[in-house]
Amino acid sequence: MLTNENYFSPENNWKYCGSSQYKDFFGSLGRHGCEAMALAKLRGEWAMEKTNALLIGSYVDAHFEGSLDLFKAQNSEIFLKNGELKAEFRKANEIITKIEEDPIFMLYMSGEKQTIFTGEIGGVPFKVKIDSYHKDRMLVDGKVMASISKFEWVKDFGKVNFAEYWGYDIQAAIYQEIVRQNTGVALPFFIAAASKEKVTDKEIIWVPTDLMNDRLIEVEENMAKLKALKSGEIEPVRCENCDYCISTKMIKGPISLYDLQERI
Repeated sequence: MLTNENYFSPENNWKYCGSSQYKDFFGSLGRHGCEAMALAKLRGEWAMEKTNALLIGSYVDAHFEGSLDLFKAQNSEIFLKNGELKAEFRKANEIITKIEEDPIFMLYMSGEKQTIFTGEIGGVPFKVKIDSYHKDRMLVDGKVMASISKFEWVKDFGKVNFAEYWGYDIQAAIYQEIVRQNTGVALPFFIAAASKEKVTDKEIIWVPTDLMNDRLIEVEENMAKLKALKSGEIEPVRCENCDYCISTKMIKGPISLYDLQERI
């Protein structure tokens, strides 16, 4: 049985796929996936760097999850001896204050915390953990990002909003489907978003149903390959762009300038 304590255990990460693992393999509109990196993470051979931006978001998440004591124990390097956050991380408390001042934001975040569901998509076991679960009403996921309103440029797509850029639409589709399998109801999915900008912005954002339906079809289409990769039936492809690929690269010979363009 999955619990908050064993949710991210190596064994359960091999047994189940989650939205983050899926994006490691297959990416999103704004971030390429890397099969080699994703498998290295599963094997414990690679871990993502803890950047300041990531730690600020994780601190805010832990506050609203009620797991701040555990976060402090696991990330003691960002605190002073008196227990206060170091200067470069104090933005996290500013974000929390702005969120807690907003009654609508807090209403959406007032559901059952860290609710776990499991199911299957395309024959692959999936797990989801919902930040704020409002039974029979809605699913809410808290996100802290650089900017809510800034659009990113993506080759072949043009301007893309933050949710599609980072694959939060994919997460929404997976969460809605797994909860539907358990409850019989396809609940609306909302992102409770707050920014790390100098002046913290915040919004409650609905992810349209048609967008989630399209993303779910894409997830289903990738499941045969995911099973083959995790079982070792096929070899993973290296993207040659991510930190993992760069750190483990062995040059096999010269490349063309045109090859570099293909990596963009």
